[in-house]
Amino acid sequence: LGIVSIATGWSGQSLSEIITTPDYKPSATILDHKPEGYPVAVFAGGCFWCVESEFRRIDGVLFTRSGYAGGAEKNPTYEQVSSHETGHREAVEVVFDPKKVSYRDLVNYFMTQAHDPTQADGQGPDIGLQYTSAIFPLDDAQKKIANDMIAEYTATKRFKNPIATKVIPFTNFYAAEDYHQEYYEKYEAKNGQPHMNIWLKQQKENARKILGTP
Repeated sequence: LGIVSIATGWSGQSLSEIITTPDYKPSATILDHKPEGYPVAVFAGGCFWCVESEFRRIDGVLFTRSGYAGGAEKNPTYEQVSSHETGHREAVEVVFDPKKVSYRDLVNYFMTQAHDPTQADGQGPDIGLQYTSAIFPLDDAQKKIANDMIAEYTATKRFKNPIATKVIPFTNFYAAEDYHQEYYEKYEAKNGQPHMNIWLKQQKENARKILGTP
């Protein structure tokens, strides 16, 4: 399972104000159940453990679920998706409070901080369709925002390499197995220490501070 890049290096931007650390905790707005009456966003950007962890840190995000989106198979299993049988991507469903964080904010965070949108074949060492980058807009308004923002990033040359993220019409989202949900938090609660991915990201941040690199 891959390591999500922090907002630097591939994007050429400054470090995020939200940095994953060993004492990472979810935002105070996160709920333990899916609330009714709030908008939903769906993103795919590599291992869903990593992407879900990133979104759970944002104030205004109310609930997240790891799952599968974009394929034809109903109620796919992790094994089916991993063996390329279904056409699904590992994805994350994000329920948010638009009074605190907008859909545009979430797209921007996804594109510039939560993953590398320029890798076409997967994310980090995780290669295959199920790990490729996509935004699944749930309505025309979300579709316009996603396409407009990708066009804006391209026009302003925000990234050194071409954007590989696809905007794909939303058709379905199937929740992943329970053991995939909130994986980093469950791992730390069980083992008394952060998952290696989080630890490695913090080591990268420490190295930047010591070396004075961007």
